[in-house]
Amino acid sequence: MGVGYTTMMYDAADIDRGLRDIAACRYDGAEIGLEKIRKTGPDTVERLLAENDLDLYCVMSEWLEDEAAVGRVADDLPMLADLGAEFVGFLPPQRGRQDDETVQQWFTRLAGAATDADVTPLVHHHGATHVESAAETRRLLDAVDDLELLWDTAHYYPYGEHFPDGDVTDGVERFADDIAYVHLKDVAPPTGFADVRDSLTEGDFHLDNVINYFRSFTDLGEGVLDFAGVYEALESAGYDGHYTIEIENQTEKPLVHAMENYDYWQGIIAE
Repeated sequence: MGVGYTTMMYDAADIDRGLRDIAACRYDGAEIGLEKIRKTGPDTVERLLAENDLDLYCVMSEWLEDEAAVGRVADDLPMLADLGAEFVGFLPPQRGRQDDETVQQWFTRLAGAATDADVTPLVHHHGATHVESAAETRRLLDAVDDLELLWDTAHYYPYGEHFPDGDVTDGVERFADDIAYVHLKDVAPPTGFADVRDSLTEGDFHLDNVINYFRSFTDLGEGVLDFAGVYEALESAGYDGHYTIEIENQTEKPLVHAMENYDYWQGIIAE
């Protein structure tokens, strides 16, 4: 088990700085988006990971919006294996764009190709996409062989049994046998957050809804989620995988946020 950090707050031109920051904060591994690896070049990414003594925990795919995107991701899976990626996270299409059968076919194709490349395939349940709720997540996992779950604390929160309370442990209990990798981020829900959630589920992508949903994500300890409860539930379920902190909105002083979030999580697991 290790603790990782994403390069989400660093663009492709700053991957070098991002990985140096992650290593400086004593993280064990990193998560990088596939499109950043394409732009940076796999040879450069491989060198930077080695220089910073970081494992490549996961590579997040581009959004699977059409057949062309699925084909590009499938073609890149052997490259991710060569980089040493343990997991590849597949991002579902936007809400209302595709039917269940198409999405299932895409995930079946990609899960098989990832398994053949010796990279573990994951579905990332995600707000405003085809796979939001626990029921939708369960349906896809049951339908696709070899597919496992990237469980995300913040994206589970709006759809959990205890919403709007910060207890998301029902997600751990429901998917205990499927969780292969964990994203940690907090949520500071604005007033009317349930209405925002429902509008996105209905396919109403008004700019205010999108902004209010995604800007609610924040640093660990700055929102409502009970991370001590999350850790205890995962430990009780026998989870022994990685925990990767995914901070999306803190564009200024990313090194400071990487360090503060690492320290916060270390405090949780030390209790």
